[in-house]
Amino acid sequence: MKKTILTVMLIVSASFLYAQEADGPSEMQQITETLMHYIEGTSNGEPDRLRKAFHPDFNLYTVTEQDSLRIRNGQRYISYFKEGVKVDRVGRIISIDYENDAAIAKVEIVMPNGRVFVDYFLLLKYEGSWKIVHKSYTSRAYPSKKG
Repeated sequence: MKKTILTVMLIVSASFLYAQEADGPSEMQQITETLMHYIEGTSNGEPDRLRKAFHPDFNLYTVTEQDSLRIRNGQRYISYFKEGVKVDRVGRIISIDYENDAAIAKVEIVMPNGRVFVDYFLLLKYEGSWKIVHKSYTSRAYPSKKG
């Protein structure tokens, strides 16, 4: 009896997962796509991709060397990236966690100047798509290899 119940549960679970995929990309895939718009848009000089990733009213937050809060306007941030001007930076998604229409994500960006930025994002899903509504970040020197 236990085997029968377990088999039925597995079949129902598998069909539910298949139905999610058949209806379109999963929430994780959609969140990943939004984060990749950010990573690739900043790396490849694609401000339109950044606009796809961010809510129009987003801001960026960090702590300065003087230990004060620095708030930067998101639209101004996007304006720093010029169409087609590539930046030799490499990004990767470290983690994503979501519940219903809210998500948090961590992204690491290795810059050519020897710094590593760690970005923490708050994303919300509204009007059918995920948008970054908040970015907090910090940085550190990239560890050098000693030979």
